[in-house]
Amino acid sequence: MKFVAVTACPTGIAHTYMAAENLEKTAKVLGHVIKVETQGAMGIENEITPADIEGADAFILASDIAIEQIERFSGLPKIEVPVQLALKDPKSIFKKKPC
Repeated sequence: MKFVAVTACPTGIAHTYMAAENLEKTAKVLGHVIKVETQGAMGIENEITPADIEGADAFILASDIAIEQIERFSGLPKIEVPVQLALKDPKSIFKKKPC
């Protein structure tokens, strides 16, 4: 499957980026394609484009805060989890059925 994802934590420093890295590594191991946007202290980085969204099968939101521009992902099946799950058990995220 092809995923787009956004990670964000309240302080926007370590956990945001660690969660993104875990999702990327886990997707690769499981044979998925993923592009992860981070919304942290530096603002939006690795921004997901309309073309990325167009080609995605599902959207993963690993966040404990409201993210910017969430409307971009409307219409995509979504898996929404706390950022801690992306840190501790990212494999379980890919087992979830998108809603």
